[in-house]
Amino acid sequence: MGKIRARATWASATSLVLFLAACGGGNREIPIEAYSAQEIFEKGEFELGQGKRSADEAAQLFAEVERLYPYSEWAKRALIMQAYALYEAQEYEASRLSAQRYIDFYPADEDAAYAQYLLALTYYDQIDLVGRDQGLTFQALQSLRTLVEIYPDSEYTQSAILKFDLAFNHLAAKEMEIGRYYLKRNHHTAAINRFRVVVEDFQTTSHTAEALYRLMEAYLSLGLTAEAQTAGAILGYNFQSSEWYEDAYALLQGQGLEPDPVSTGWLRKIYRQMLKGEWL
Repeated sequence: MGKIRARATWASATSLVLFLAACGGGNREIPIEAYSAQEIFEKGEFELGQGKRSADEAAQLFAEVERLYPYSEWAKRALIMQAYALYEAQEYEASRLSAQRYIDFYPADEDAAYAQYLLALTYYDQIDLVGRDQGLTFQALQSLRTLVEIYPDSEYTQSAILKFDLAFNHLAAKEMEIGRYYLKRNHHTAAINRFRVVVEDFQTTSHTAEALYRLMEAYLSLGLTAEAQTAGAILGYNFQSSEWYEDAYALLQGQGLEPDPVSTGWLRKIYRQMLKGEWL
């Protein structure tokens, strides 16, 4: 992430100047206050068009429009452009603040959905390796859901839904990674707790089949055959053509067992929900 700067200082940035060629040759400095809102805005657009290296300078110019011409239509346009320029500069926290200000000031404006989308992206783009803390993933999910719920007809909704699914899958991957870690070290109860989260809370992700298989492994290691058989039954009902079910069936048969929902615990509840069409 780029270095976060205190954008509040821009309002007092009197040293910012634009350069124009003088008639007699050479350059002379002209204070930014001498330019109209449109001229400053267009200069910001020009800098933004020069690539990410100029995005930070563009953001400062858009901030100057707000400072010098508050409450104007140009100031409103500059605020959303400032949020975008900061996002391009990877100044995620500052971009988020600008986007949130736009949403607060202009919630019914046509660009409000885009501001919410930018806000969500400031979290989403920081989702890193599965092994890292997932706080940003939760925040990305919350922001993306807000976009879908408040602006369901916006042009950004489909992209938000796709990103939501990817972030959701990312959280499930985190739980699986921790569960596998515990399972390899024979911490079976801790592993079961992680795989249970995937089965109960992340059923629509691509990790559910493996989670059920890993539950079988853990339960069999603890001698809890009824739970293992029930996990196998759920796996067979939903993922019978997967390699995870093939391995699970072989694992159960190796111990003289069959997939069967004989458990009276939480997996039995999942199985009943599945039969009623409430699961997956």
